[in-house]
Amino acid sequence: MDKTPLLTEGDVNLSPFRIAWQAGLEKETNDLLQSDARYFLHQSLSTPCLNVIESAEGIYITDIQGKKYMDFHGNNVHQVGHRNPYVIEKVKAQLDHLPFCPRRYTNQPIIELAKKLVGLMPSGLSRVLFCPGGTSAIGMALKLARVITGKTKVVSYVDSFHGASLDAIAAGGEDQFKKYMGEFTDTINIPGPDNYRSPEAGEANSLAAFEKVLKENKQVGAFMAETIRNTDVQIPSYSYWKSIRALCDEYKVLLILDEIPIAFGRTGKMFAFEHYGIEPDILCLGKGLGAGIIPMAGIIAREEYNIAEEVSLGHYTFEKNPLGAAAGLAMLEFIDQHALLDQAKSCEAFLNKKLSALKEKYPVIGDIRGIGLLWGIELVKDPVTKERDTELASRVMYRCLEKGLSFKVSQGNVLQWVPPLTIKESELQEAVDILEKALTQEI
Repeated sequence: MDKTPLLTEGDVNLSPFRIAWQAGLEKETNDLLQSDARYFLHQSLSTPCLNVIESAEGIYITDIQGKKYMDFHGNNVHQVGHRNPYVIEKVKAQLDHLPFCPRRYTNQPIIELAKKLVGLMPSGLSRVLFCPGGTSAIGMALKLARVITGKTKVVSYVDSFHGASLDAIAAGGEDQFKKYMGEFTDTINIPGPDNYRSPEAGEANSLAAFEKVLKENKQVGAFMAETIRNTDVQIPSYSYWKSIRALCDEYKVLLILDEIPIAFGRTGKMFAFEHYGIEPDILCLGKGLGAGIIPMAGIIAREEYNIAEEVSLGHYTFEKNPLGAAAGLAMLEFIDQHALLDQAKSCEAFLNKKLSALKEKYPVIGDIRGIGLLWGIELVKDPVTKERDTELASRVMYRCLEKGLSFKVSQGNVLQWVPPLTIKESELQEAVDILEKALTQEI
């Protein structure tokens, strides 16, 4: 077995930087980390763990040593902040009334959430199905696509991630999850629209590859992609997505958009596809749908695709979860009541100005790219060759952790920032200052 760690998705569990970081933690923390490592199956990116968290509130997580970190990762569930009081109040009220709904029955909160989501969609998207997590939503979308088209092949981007189960990793292209899993013959990967490393040819190559696949393979039934790539923050052009939608229409291929990590205001609009004037055939949602409290996900499909009543697309035990519905409704209400979409756009302008200034000052920042409160800061060894500086990214991340800023590293060299939409400009400035101090210490 090849035990070489892959650097494409997040921090490496047992890197020298991780070991040095944990050497500075107190005995109580390290004892708990050792217990965690003892009882949980080890897996890349997850166990062994980095630290022990005791509480979370707003934009902060706090470890058992009492150290607070601004949480610019949050697994993309914290759009309205950690432990949001408004959401918790609604969930507590639901807990006292109806905490669980058995299959074959429905309940009022879940109907209200479905109605609310449909009301936020373009008119053609009007059928909902819920499940406990984003990976399951991807599975349901893939099953529905096969029912609709009668075709089994899916096109997705090279190195894309759509979930961790076998059906989800089969549809994606992420080696971190496919390693040792054998061959997946029903997925065809094409290059994504990387506008930093291929500024002139990236989108053109991606579109050309997609059209070539569609011309040569009549068994393709669906194209699955993140509207805006979450991990290393790839933001396609308006014309790119218009062309993808046109190709799907021409070849009668379903467009499945995975907005599990980026929906609900992350990009400054409720849903990322709204930036592009397109409509998906199936939309996958999750993560923030449960407001960081209840695992909640689902799909929204076109009315004419309500044709699978003789098979089970999901049939999950918590499919009609009233607690998840209460959390989702409260999350949407909170975003609306506090104008968080407008706040995300305001923060976008602020971060663009501040991070652009850092890029001018530090050549190791090869690129900054962002929309709303989804940002990627790419560190390189040389701004001309654009060679990834994975070692610097790791050192900078741990320097930032020392100073109270937590985020994720993607592709080995991209610092990904996804703070809660409730963050203030003063807190963003603090994060920028921490990053600059970390850079000056490491270069």
